[in-house]
Amino acid sequence: MTLSDRIKIPAAFWLGVDRLNIGRSTLIHEAGLPMSVVKDDIRITSAQFFALWHALETLGGPDIGLLLLEALDSSMLPPSILVAYYARNLGDALQRVARFKELCAPEKLDITNDGDYCVITTEWPLANKPAPAALTDATMASLVGMARQGTEQNFTPLRLDLRREKSDALADYFGCPIQWKAPQDRLLLRLDDLDLRFATYNRELVVMLDTALGNEIEQRQATVSFSGQVRWLLRHALTAGRPELRSIARELAISERSLQRRLNEEGQSFQSLLSDTRHQLACEYLTNPTFEIIEIAYMLGFEDQGSFYRAFQKWETLTPSEWRKAHISQEGP
Repeated sequence: MTLSDRIKIPAAFWLGVDRLNIGRSTLIHEAGLPMSVVKDDIRITSAQFFALWHALETLGGPDIGLLLLEALDSSMLPPSILVAYYARNLGDALQRVARFKELCAPEKLDITNDGDYCVITTEWPLANKPAPAALTDATMASLVGMARQGTEQNFTPLRLDLRREKSDALADYFGCPIQWKAPQDRLLLRLDDLDLRFATYNRELVVMLDTALGNEIEQRQATVSFSGQVRWLLRHALTAGRPELRSIARELAISERSLQRRLNEEGQSFQSLLSDTRHQLACEYLTNPTFEIIEIAYMLGFEDQGSFYRAFQKWETLTPSEWRKAHISQEGP
């Protein structure tokens, strides 16, 4: 599945921010984003979305993810999330969340069974940093909240693992053992709990929404440009060294000549896409202060640091060090 790094911020998010008395303009400025992000037709990247959540943490404190979730108006949830509330049981609801997640954001919900329990993790394939703690808190709490509302029971998970520091508010909300400062964010459920029936089950509504959302996914995938698919593959291939035309063609199951021809038809070339992708990733990596510049050079497939410096100055007219100094304070921690 090819994900698009285009996120539309739902109206419910902004209304929740309003209810928490966090000024929209203050939040957007703290995130270093343009004011246009509040418009209905604007899409932002995973990196920009993370910056918005980091800004929320700065302005609202470490428990802002839970606070925002509790301030949201569930009646304003998008259909891709609302459909899960009308599923047959908890397992069915979780599978629908996982299936339709891409209609909201390029986030993947991974659900696996391990012995007597179910493990739920999230992944942002198009991001180069772990998700902000507040965003993870909100995601995990939303799944538990859905289970409680659907079953009309005081549902509690088996266990929760979080990378963040301890929070009494989260401990009270989840009501289960929590491992703080864990190596990975994970929500663990009892396998039997997946069979818990939803009192809110509505077969006719589920069928209707399934059909509409399934069609939307098919239409979205059909309209993804060929160059967009190549960009997505390049982002992932760059983590293992400099990708070659041959390897990308193999991933797409076409010949190298066909790959070049189809890119030419869209006014692109393999080298221009590689350069653009490196440029985008370079800026994202530079906002992470834990990455040394020489590390970034090798992560992007450059032979040495000097080659990276020359390429970056062509892109931004600044050295990587100068660009980092000018931008890192705007992107959050």
